[in-house]
Amino acid sequence: MKVNFYTPKREYHSKKKEFDDAISKVIESGSFILGSEVSQLEEGIKKYTGAKHAIGVASGTDALVIASDVLGFKDGGEVITSPFTFLASASCLAKHNAKPVFVDIDEDTFNIDANKIEEKITDKTVGILPIHLFSQMSDMDKIMDIAKTHNLKVLEDAAEAFGMRWKGNGTEYKHSGTIGDMGIFSFFPTKTLGGYGDSGMIVTNNDELAKRARMFRVHGASKKYHYDYIGYNSRLDTIQAAILLVKLKYIDDAIKNRAKVAKWYTDRLSSCQYIKLPKIKGNQNGVYYVFNLLAEKRDDLSAYLKEKGIGSSIYYPIPLHLQKCFDYLGYKKGDFPIAEKLSEKVIALPIYPEITEDEVDFVCSTIKDFYSK
Repeated sequence: MKVNFYTPKREYHSKKKEFDDAISKVIESGSFILGSEVSQLEEGIKKYTGAKHAIGVASGTDALVIASDVLGFKDGGEVITSPFTFLASASCLAKHNAKPVFVDIDEDTFNIDANKIEEKITDKTVGILPIHLFSQMSDMDKIMDIAKTHNLKVLEDAAEAFGMRWKGNGTEYKHSGTIGDMGIFSFFPTKTLGGYGDSGMIVTNNDELAKRARMFRVHGASKKYHYDYIGYNSRLDTIQAAILLVKLKYIDDAIKNRAKVAKWYTDRLSSCQYIKLPKIKGNQNGVYYVFNLLAEKRDDLSAYLKEKGIGSSIYYPIPLHLQKCFDYLGYKKGDFPIAEKLSEKVIALPIYPEITEDEVDFVCSTIKDFYSK
């Protein structure tokens, strides 16, 4: 049996007419950039997340770069973040000559260890950039308390966290990206809410930050050919917005299906002594964007799965503090031991709403076969 790590084909074929109609409508309209569907998607994201403002941009990476600029994460300012993440979470800071300051992660959640943030604060610290990874949000109670105490801005990298909600010690659940000063989502095809190409969104409850983000995505223009800032060309394509509008209608069902698949994995693999399953911590509603686990002999397991026709992925094989592009920061091996240890054991299994129970059975039995040898 072949089990893809991810495939968009099943979802497309199940809703083919809706997707085809949405795309055809945009093509017939001739409005390909920031068309009416972009505005509709922004309104839909606002309604779903509770954010006051939503600004569509060309990618999740662009969303991080623009939001970092808007928040003043630049010119030598230090921003505390995690080394266990995708490059864009820190490169968005380096692009503006800000300094990423890394903090080790929590072994159970893969997220930044909020208890280690405060010791890294200096008189140059301007912000905190928590990344909500894989299945859950960072400890936003602790992070927001620290930010308030030290007058720091918070940018939530919620690229992987659409649908996740944090309650913590509060009275109500708040959607990822809406707790800090600004938040961002990626709509890369594999994401919980994913398009058919690159696209992203910035959210905020602050009117002034939203106003600047809207200008920054169109070269810094307050109106056509009137430039208040040196901005960016980062406009959400109308076709991507139209596709995402279709998917947004079914997002709660997709999240429920991901939870069901995660339970299949958990039920079948909980007795395997060679792996450690993900654990959601804190008072929150997680979403299984990725089903990551820690595995002994990870590389050999990955090769065995590939041999048997099963897709997998490694998020992330090298922490950012050990990446060549960040040599200038002066970190060395051993500085963040938990991130380094997990990078040698972490492996992601196939998970998407349309995967079947038979396919999950095959993945799990293959993993057990590997460890029985």
